[in-house]
Amino acid sequence: MITPRMFFRRPEPKLSKVDFIVAGAQKAGTTAVHYFLERHPQITLPDKQELHFFDDDERFARGVDYEALHRSFRPKRGSLIAGECTPSYVYWGPAIERIWNYRREIKLIILLRNPILRAFSHWNMQCERKFEALDFLDAIRAEPARLAAARPLQSRRFSYLDRGFYSAQLERVYHYFPRVQVHVVKYETFRDRQKETLDSIFGFLGVESIGRVAFKERNKIAYGRPITAEERHYLAEIYRDEISKVEQLLEWDCSDWAGDGRQLAAYAV
Repeated sequence: MITPRMFFRRPEPKLSKVDFIVAGAQKAGTTAVHYFLERHPQITLPDKQELHFFDDDERFARGVDYEALHRSFRPKRGSLIAGECTPSYVYWGPAIERIWNYRREIKLIILLRNPILRAFSHWNMQCERKFEALDFLDAIRAEPARLAAARPLQSRRFSYLDRGFYSAQLERVYHYFPRVQVHVVKYETFRDRQKETLDSIFGFLGVESIGRVAFKERNKIAYGRPITAEERHYLAEIYRDEISKVEQLLEWDCSDWAGDGRQLAAYAV
């Protein structure tokens, strides 16, 4: 006998809010963090790693529709929280205020990497994608003109140096969000003490720690060559005061950043 119950389908769960965002920085381990968050049974992430919702200026000029953000998620059974990972948010001027306007209780995760090696990794990525024809130092010297040409927007492709001035970005974050809602991770610590760092991230998000998960590297960029001593020294002089500002702001020891940078990361993410 056919009954109406046979035709009843449980509606798909819908997301009503995003609980956290991995907001940056680019080339500082966000892809690896996303990999582990994606495998946590209590966390829902969108199918697409980088939604670029809050740095989409045209979207916000038209009038923002937060339901479009929520439709990017398919909550999984047993999930307690939902988050997304777009590493340009911390750099993109209006993005943090837009996130604050969306949900003032949201939590932010920010990863910071030695800005010298972050810039070199960024340049390598652009070379690998055929967006960059200049050698590294030539690209660094050309950056001010490239940034000026992109105004009133920021440059996504050629902001090698600019993205590494973390103190102004962090100050913008702290202008809108209390520090208790912001978890800042040093890339080098994550690289060297991965399980401990992941446990601190899960604790910040209020979910259980998970056992070891086999890491399958993604977005690895094969460097065409190592960074040279001249390039390290040139950028170290540019970032000297900035590194001190970050140390004071976060109460970190960034002496490994301020050195000659000989320890290039074993993998680029």
